Amino acid sequence: MDKNKNPLKVALHGMNERSYKMMAMYLQGPCKGVAFVVGNNNAELDIIDADSVDGQKLLRENAEKGSARPVIILSLNDEHPFENVLCVKKPVKTDDMLSALAKGRALLEQGTKSPAMGSVGLLEGNDPYQAPANNAEELVEDEQPVLKKYVIDSDEQRKTSKHQAAMQLNEKGFGAFIGNVTGIDVNDPKQFAKAHYNPNDYFQGYVESAFKVSREKGQNRQLNSGWNPLVIFPGNNEVWLDVDESQVRAFSGLAIKNTLGSKMSVTPLSQEISAKEDMSLERFHSMDAFLWKVACWASKGRYPATIDIKKPVYLKSWPNFTRLLVTPHALRIAALLIQGPRTLPNIAEVLNIKPQYVFVFISAACSLGIAGQVRREVDELVQSPEIKPNKNQGLLSRILSTLLGKKA
Repeated sequence: MDKNKNPLKVALHGMNERSYKMMAMYLQGPCKGVAFVVGNNNAELDIIDADSVDGQKLLRENAEKGSARPVIILSLNDEHPFENVLCVKKPVKTDDMLSALAKGRALLEQGTKSPAMGSVGLLEGNDPYQAPANNAEELVEDEQPVLKKYVIDSDEQRKTSKHQAAMQLNEKGFGAFIGNVTGIDVNDPKQFAKAHYNPNDYFQGYVESAFKVSREKGQNRQLNSGWNPLVIFPGNNEVWLDVDESQVRAFSGLAIKNTLGSKMSVTPLSQEISAKEDMSLERFHSMDAFLWKVACWASKGRYPATIDIKKPVYLKSWPNFTRLLVTPHALRIAALLIQGPRTLPNIAEVLNIKPQYVFVFISAACSLGIAGQVRREVDELVQSPEIKPNKNQGLLSRILSTLLGKKA
């Protein structure tokens, strides 16, 4: 079985935000995507930092419960009192982590239980779908953290927006999933000037406008398009659309301004829909995850027309990749841009990847407002640090080393 086609779903526990993001990147980079991070309720395997403030408490609390999920402990100490767990010594080495993940996969395939370990609880107040916060400064050494058991409604578990991991695309499947534009080679530098698109000509632009109106008004709204209405619930950060993903993908790739533009409108939620009790829970999506995908499908490997390809772009914040469609090299692109603004061609050149992967990432990130064009002179005053090839060290490893070297 190709492990990269069926990566392990892992949940991370006892890590602060920075460590959480770094481990997510580490699994995608040096570990070559054999595992990726998901929310606690969808995980097949748990990774626990035993050296964190609440690490030992989590381990002791869950040692009394039964769970079918294998557990990997990260620790500076080789010795621990817990049985039937996999231990990886820190600092983590790639071979050690890959070996532990392989053993965890084998346990899952054998249906073997880990009787000494149970499903890991979360510190009270933590969002089970985001990186846990670091409470080290708030806890006294002898104080016991309070654990809260989250009881998730079975209906909520069926909502794909909250409980299913982001789909990951490799290079081979990218073209088939995203599509392409006839007559334009977006990877040819000579054609960069026309390798753009206007989001307002596509479903993406109307979705962005509808989201803005709904959030500003703080009201449930629906986007009418002459097609099935897109129902928006800003309070829950969710949308509902009664069509399958392949239909949304096809519709998002069409330039509809001149055909359906006059039919598009944003109105208060209709009584008919608001009274509907049989809304399929599988049709719910988070607003950000939905818009991110719609932007990818509209882009088809192009960049937004609002972006000047000759000027640098910036990334304001790290995308929540555990909830978003992960396009090829998205983590590497994000890691590079976090260091400082760069032009789109420069990103492709430094990472030695096709420009279309940079273009589609920027399109999606711009749709969420976390990326944009550098406008201030100060942003262009100092050039982003040059990354030179190193035959003894991979690019991603060097990026990770740089991020780890920064102060939190």
